[in-house]
Amino acid sequence: TGPRGSAGHRPRTPAPRTPEPRSPRALPPHTVFAERLLAVLSGERPVHWMLGHTVGEAYEQLVRIAPATPLRSHGPRPVLRRCSVQLHEDRAALEAFATIATGPRVRAMAFRLERGGDQRWRCAAVELDGLGTAARPA
Repeated sequence: TGPRGSAGHRPRTPAPRTPEPRSPRALPPHTVFAERLLAVLSGERPVHWMLGHTVGEAYEQLVRIAPATPLRSHGPRPVLRRCSVQLHEDRAALEAFATIATGPRVRAMAFRLERGGDQRWRCAAVELDGLGTAARPA
C-alpha cells in the first residue's frame, strides 16, 4: 500500500461536485390562474381560496357558478389541456381561454386578468361554457 500522509490519515480528495439546483421555470400568470380556477370550479378547493386573487365581479361570479358547474361530477378529475392568452396593448390586462378535459368531454373556460398597482395579476371575470353569463342575476 502507498503512504497515507501525515498522522496516518489518507490524503483528502475533493468532494464530488453536485450540479446547482435548477429553479423551476415559472408558469405564465394565465396558466397559474387557469389551474386555480379549475381547482375551485371542480370543487377541489373552496371558492374563498380565490379571495385575494380576484377583483370586481369575479369573486361573485365564482360564488354563483361554482356550485352549478358540471366540473364537479364524480367522474374523472378535470385536467387543463390548453391555455392561451391575448394580451392587451397597455399590458395591464389580458384575456385568456382554456380547454378542460373531463374524460372524453372537453369544456371551455374564459377569464380576464388585470394587473393591479402592486403588479400582481388578479382575476376580474370568469365564464365556463357560458355559465358566467347564465348565472348572473336578472
